[in-house]
Amino acid sequence: MSIATTTQFWTSRMNGGDPSSLTDYGQDNESFTLSAGVGGDGSAVGDSWKIVSAGGGQQWSVTPTTNAYTIIACFKFNSAPADGTVLMKLDNGTHKVEVHSNGDLEKVKLVGATTVTSIDLDLAQADAFEPVPVILRLTLDSSGNAKLYLRDIIEDDLGATSYLSVTGSAGSSKTIQFGNTSGIVTWNNVYVTNFGAFSPDEMSTSPFVTDSLMRMAFSIVELLRNSKRFYLKNIVNDSSIVYGYDVSSGMVSRLAPPTIHILLSELSSPQFDTVGGTRITQNYKIILFVTTRGTDYKNAYRTGMEIGGDAFDEIYTNTGLKGDTDSLNNYSATFDTKMDDDEVVCIHRFEYEYMRRLNMLHR
Repeated sequence: MSIATTTQFWTSRMNGGDPSSLTDYGQDNESFTLSAGVGGDGSAVGDSWKIVSAGGGQQWSVTPTTNAYTIIACFKFNSAPADGTVLMKLDNGTHKVEVHSNGDLEKVKLVGATTVTSIDLDLAQADAFEPVPVILRLTLDSSGNAKLYLRDIIEDDLGATSYLSVTGSAGSSKTIQFGNTSGIVTWNNVYVTNFGAFSPDEMSTSPFVTDSLMRMAFSIVELLRNSKRFYLKNIVNDSSIVYGYDVSSGMVSRLAPPTIHILLSELSSPQFDTVGGTRITQNYKIILFVTTRGTDYKNAYRTGMEIGGDAFDEIYTNTGLKGDTDSLNNYSATFDTKMDDDEVVCIHRFEYEYMRRLNMLHR
């Protein structure tokens, strides 16, 4: 996991207008260049950019200088492009990966050194009931590893993997591209970043979500999983250090203790630092639930203390130490105790309150 930092953001954000003139949504929004096709094949229709194949279609691109990219697009087919039509492309000069139409209204293909085909995605535009447009995220890292996240999720509701993976084929020149030269495709939104290959858990299309959930909470998950401290390294499995989407007793019991659940519980910005809110101070609270189990409650209690102590030391020494950008203001710990004869699970609770200063211009 490599969560986007505060200086990494979407460098091109097309929200339905002319891709060659991205003047909205703040600073640092690089426009696309028409790299193929004839004028008149694309036009703004409502809040989207529709590309038709008459005259050759359109391919829009930006030219990065880095080696790892992410492109995420929300689109739908009005008329299915022919099999093999390139919809999205990433090329870092060494490796290349493309998303192709499958020639129907259901599937796409991820094409690199090998080719894999997606599940049914329902890409068609219905006449009576408009479907939810499909969201695809394509990433390529500097080593040539490529992933296509279907519907911009890592796992589906059943826990099954929801992305395709290939190694890129031989690249030629650096480019990030979207469009179609066959069929009719309505492109609702296209976001691009040349700062890295980010999964849905590492960079959201919403800067708010990236700032809060990922940089403030997921970063703690990553920090503890990578820790070399005694109990975190040897006693708690990395897969048992998770974000606490659901901390009910039923869900917590699905993971075998010892476990650590991290939860972002609160955000606030009581006062903006600059006129117009371009810089803000944001206060937030992170909660850790350290769960252990034992028939001898004393051992469960002590083990939980050891794990929680390692987590505290790791968090305290590696976060909130930059007074001008990120500050750990205070913490509290609540230690569980046995109340019933049959109680065997011990849950210690640690709360950390932070203050962070944010640049709000990359929206």
